[in-house]
Amino acid sequence: MSDSLRPPGASGQDVRVWDPLLRLTHWSFPLLIPAMWWTAENSKWALHKRLGLVLLGVLVFRVVWGFLGPDTARFASFVKRPGAVMAYLRGGGGHTIGHSPVGGWSTLVLIGAMLLQVSMGLFAGDPYDGMTGPLNALVGVAVADTLTELHETFFWVVAGLVALHLTAITFYAVRGDDLLSPMVGGDRPPMAGVAGIGPMPWVRGLLACGFAGGIALWVAFGAPPLT
Repeated sequence: MSDSLRPPGASGQDVRVWDPLLRLTHWSFPLLIPAMWWTAENSKWALHKRLGLVLLGVLVFRVVWGFLGPDTARFASFVKRPGAVMAYLRGGGGHTIGHSPVGGWSTLVLIGAMLLQVSMGLFAGDPYDGMTGPLNALVGVAVADTLTELHETFFWVVAGLVALHLTAITFYAVRGDDLLSPMVGGDRPPMAGVAGIGPMPWVRGLLACGFAGGIALWVAFGAPPLT
């Protein structure tokens, strides 16, 4: 999460905070997660499976983009050591255009939770009683049953983390720190001494999209051997 969007003394043109691919990834989550819940509640298993594969691809892209993307997308820029987190909580965090140390860890935990939820769903299901995940055949019945139960229960952990994320956004908004607008348009008002993320690395972005799509497609076919 970012610091105040217009600190005293800031002037000049708006700066680029978030790249287009990261913003598209971010806004896909509030669409896909409720859709996954609705399809499960209404036994729309074929659609649930397809959406799960889309979510897997988006998450794989986000992980890859955490190493190849612009500065604010990279894990190294926002996953800070405990000392930096404590300094930020004490009010000594300084200015940043991307995630704060606390927001960075919140983002990492949420990505990890969604990856775990999707991964369990890939193996879940009962072949004798409806739809199964694309990797269900790779595990035994007992393991699949356990993962199915965990998949159903762990969704509420993900939902709780999303609710916490929304609460934090609301808290910052009340304090006058608008976190949503930069995630929509990509830019934010300037901060003294802070530059934007620079040009969009489209070649790396296309490579990351291709890799993520390839992984999702490979999993959709049951993760067959590559040799």
